[in-house]
Amino acid sequence: MQNSEAAARQIASLREQIRVYDHQYYVLDAPTVPDSEYDRLFRELQALEQAHPELMVVDSPTQRVGGAPLPELRPVRHRVPMLSIETETDISPEGARAFDARTRKKLGLAESDPPVEYAAELKFDGLAISLRYEQGLLVQAATRGDGEVGEDVTQNIRTIRQIPLRLQGDAPEVLEVRGEVYMRRADFERYNERQRKQGKPTLVNPRNGAAGAVRQLDSRVTAQRMLSCFVYGIGETAGWNVPATHSELLDALQRFGFPVCEERITGLGAEPLVAFHRGVAARRDSLPYDIDGVVYKVNSLALQRELGFRSREPHWAVAHKFPAQEALTEVLAIDVQVGRTGAITPVARLKPVFVGGVTVTNATLHNQDEIDRKDVRIGDTVSVRRAGDVIPEVVGVVLDRRQQGTQPYNLLAAIEHRCPVCGSHVVRQQDEAIARCTGGLFCAAQRKQAILHFASRRAMDIEGLGEKLVDQLVDAGLVHTLADIYRLNVTRLANLDRMAEKSANNIVDALERSKKTTLARFIFALGIRNVGEATAKDLAKYFGRLQHLLDADAEKLQQVPDVGPIVADSIVQFFSEAHNREVIAALIETGICWEEGQGNSGGGVLAGKTLVLTGTLPNMSRDEAKALIEAAGGKVAGSVSSKTDYVVAGSEAGSKLEKARSLGVAVIDEAGLMELLNN
Repeated sequence: MQNSEAAARQIASLREQIRVYDHQYYVLDAPTVPDSEYDRLFRELQALEQAHPELMVVDSPTQRVGGAPLPELRPVRHRVPMLSIETETDISPEGARAFDARTRKKLGLAESDPPVEYAAELKFDGLAISLRYEQGLLVQAATRGDGEVGEDVTQNIRTIRQIPLRLQGDAPEVLEVRGEVYMRRADFERYNERQRKQGKPTLVNPRNGAAGAVRQLDSRVTAQRMLSCFVYGIGETAGWNVPATHSELLDALQRFGFPVCEERITGLGAEPLVAFHRGVAARRDSLPYDIDGVVYKVNSLALQRELGFRSREPHWAVAHKFPAQEALTEVLAIDVQVGRTGAITPVARLKPVFVGGVTVTNATLHNQDEIDRKDVRIGDTVSVRRAGDVIPEVVGVVLDRRQQGTQPYNLLAAIEHRCPVCGSHVVRQQDEAIARCTGGLFCAAQRKQAILHFASRRAMDIEGLGEKLVDQLVDAGLVHTLADIYRLNVTRLANLDRMAEKSANNIVDALERSKKTTLARFIFALGIRNVGEATAKDLAKYFGRLQHLLDADAEKLQQVPDVGPIVADSIVQFFSEAHNREVIAALIETGICWEEGQGNSGGGVLAGKTLVLTGTLPNMSRDEAKALIEAAGGKVAGSVSSKTDYVVAGSEAGSKLEKARSLGVAVIDEAGLMELLNN
């Protein structure tokens, strides 16, 4: 008996702790304990409840996700109807003034009478919900339905951790709360990303995701959607002195533990409403959730009762919307754009439609996988979304309006596997969703990016050749290919805007210095897809001569350490493009040179060895140590594995050192490294 009493006290304590942590994390967005501690307490509570099933209660934090799926959603008649709110048709700031004028007229106020106090809050783009609490416990949750009758979704709503299962403080005998269930944008993206990785259908938008989740028959599916909630009103109450104003009502609900949005104000007259509408509109796209407007309410509940209702809408409230962010239109054609890195992006050419405050004629289709997933075809009626400065995108197809005879769109077939800008081959590698132009050194669309990469510090290291200067050179028609930068002279450069003669001289000197380089730097500077600095060094070391690399096939390339099929394919595709070879030849003609080796010699005291650097070395930088190791034939890796031969550890070495010890990898310091090199 004593053990049972002790367990009951411990269970009660754990439940209260977890409720507090849930409220801090999900409602206040201010967690006070790490996830590991929360998980430990939750597991401890689960174990105790399993050992003492007689102590289980419905409002335990462990009971948020129900068991077997329901056969159907039962109808629920609302004791107080869930009415809709009138929508202000004027989406300009004048809409707020019109609402104030109507309200004053209905109240019989003269121009000289004091202003009416209003409350303003956000209009969330989710699914309306009613939560019924009896004696402080959540007993029922229902959708709005037709306002009179909704559906019982209690099992699903219990999965939303923002919604309290038991109210805080001195709870009323009966309290019905009205609110909105929604998906945060980050949770929406996280869910869709997980679905894509699993090859499963994705959600069209956060609102559809929330609405579909709430009406699931299986609460386990609902729990996966990571829903959130805000409350903004009440229905039936008993045993509670309802506050005098709407703003005080929301404060009281917040004290009971409900999530109440902080984006709300009170003010006298129309001007605070105008300012609120304008301010929220400016910040709309930075909010972590979707809204489609704001709501104004007469703050005094007594005045609300006096104003009453018209049909199914209250006279004391209005929804003041923003321009719609989604609209329907027709796909007239599908074109492609070539990005700075050679990415081929399909773009839908649309019948002009006004959405998100502007007229939209184009929308991105992202890539072939997205086209296939949404099954977008020329001639389709589609839903287009635009939010702020985000590029408009096609959200989905209205299949009911599809015309007979339309064909699926194949990007590569449509462009005949050729870049529309330069005519080079377009390929799509197995591990990528994006198709790319292989004419990296020649393609005009990639010109600026190719030059910037070529001139970067770890490539040809051309000091002073930065983004602004590259823009000027390309836009002025002075540079068409990489070889053209070595044909620049002081006179041409000095004629550019904001280019002094001294600066022009410095750039010409930097160009001349860069001509003496290494084969590894030159290979890296070419910007071959999937060939980074380390791979470029491996290629230079293995082949020794540029011509040997140019002649290598995929099989030969895969003999180079760490070069697999994908990297080999990228290299073959790059060098098989005649345009790229022409640019390379032109670069060599400008005087670029390096000391060529024999290749694949296997020389160096660290040949075949893999080392990892961690911490701060006393006498040399990480780059200096890396250069010494590579000069001795060794390879420097970024992470420790069973294939690592040595870990070189300096001061403040971290997890890499711990992993080396756990794997039994040899650990040496800077002196040990120098001893290896000297041997």
